[in-house]
Amino acid sequence: MSNEKGAAAQDRPQATEDASPSATLAERIEWLIQNLWPADAPPARNNIETAAAISAATGEDISSTTVWKLRTGRQDNPQLKTLTALATFFGVPLGYFGSPAEAAPVADDLTFTALRHEVERGALDIQVLRALLDLSPKTRSLVGEMIRAAATADRSPHPSAQLHSSSATP
Repeated sequence: MSNEKGAAAQDRPQATEDASPSATLAERIEWLIQNLWPADAPPARNNIETAAAISAATGEDISSTTVWKLRTGRQDNPQLKTLTALATFFGVPLGYFGSPAEAAPVADDLTFTALRHEVERGALDIQVLRALLDLSPKTRSLVGEMIRAAATADRSPHPSAQLHSSSATP
């Protein structure tokens, strides 16, 4: 593994909880990379491979530096051709990168699309989603709270430490 991968991981913002329309451009792009990477594109392990995949699929010359700047928030007003290439590559409307009012109608649909991709690749069991639908509203709310808490702990720098700190010690 190269040092670039480790450095790129440190420079990236933490993945957002969802594709929130109020998220920054960097958070939206990172969410797309983590959740809607096209199945027919080679997996990207770093910004160089990410740029190469986008360029190959769209014909638009995107540099690894541009990808790095976008993912880290160092560039928050890219050219229209860059946003168009990203929208084409990830299969999202161009408005997803716009104002919160433009992005809001798209965010929930993208979350469902990402869930469908997870089911299709076997990373999420469809039976779990079906069982969730069978729960009472009160139990579903409780499970939702548990999932959100687990997601928050998972995003923390030391999730195991956070989980243990909330449990009683003998």
